[in-house]
Amino acid sequence: MTVSSASGPAHASGVFPLGSDLPVHRLGYGAMQLTGTGVWGEPKDRQEAIRVLRRAVELGVNLIDTADSYGPFVNEQLIREALHPYAEDVVIATKGGFARTGPGEWRALGRPEYLRQQTELSLRHLGLERIDLYQLHRIDPQVPLADQLGELGALQQEGKIRHIGLSEVTVEQLRQAREIVEIVSVQNLYNLADRKSESVLDYATAENIAFIPWFPIATGQLARPGGPLEQVAKEQGAAPSQLALAWLLHRSPVLLPIPGTSSVAHLEENTEAARIRLSDEQFEALSAAV
Repeated sequence: MTVSSASGPAHASGVFPLGSDLPVHRLGYGAMQLTGTGVWGEPKDRQEAIRVLRRAVELGVNLIDTADSYGPFVNEQLIREALHPYAEDVVIATKGGFARTGPGEWRALGRPEYLRQQTELSLRHLGLERIDLYQLHRIDPQVPLADQLGELGALQQEGKIRHIGLSEVTVEQLRQAREIVEIVSVQNLYNLADRKSESVLDYATAENIAFIPWFPIATGQLARPGGPLEQVAKEQGAAPSQLALAWLLHRSPVLLPIPGTSSVAHLEENTEAARIRLSDEQFEALSAAV
């Protein structure tokens, strides 16, 4: 079943060219929540998970982020069931480099043979001949970075990976990685309430590298009644979660938020954030709230 992303609110978020040759709408979708508790096993409602993925593409989302470790592999298999054969403009970004031994358990594993094995499995589970964006889920401190990225570079040369990205890195690690292979994206924790990766975002902005913020909607106490989001929410007629996404889209042209949800209704609300245009004054008010 091919689902088209030809129209929908996600178009209003604008376009960013991954690696200069792979245009995606800036507001994407993170599929991690479409698994069981602890990011382990099947989702509670498999059919709703399928509906969420199909509806995301109908809403104009054409960047879907997943990982071999979500499930493990359950997430990638759900994406294939829901969307394969993929519409021509849909980009599936996956990640490898974590070993899973149980719910909530994660261990960085960057041995070259493991990364190759996981890439081959992701290709099979997603039903792809080439992965458009393959991200090293974590740098394994026990394995030389050149060995980890060198293997991904070899897979790229073999035509199994189109572009390479990183996840949870410092500016220095990003610089080191770029000396080994071309890096087109970085995926770090970043949101209105948590900006510890500000320096990485500034570097990515200057170098025109996509920054994919995971956990993009964290607002916490900012969204409380009488809190700093309330006034702007009233002015925009928007929910605090929508403002958090609109703030990210305003913050830098390289930011590609990937809000995740297991609910179609919540997905539709999140995607409407692409239509919100903050004034500079509203952006500054939200920025100063933390």
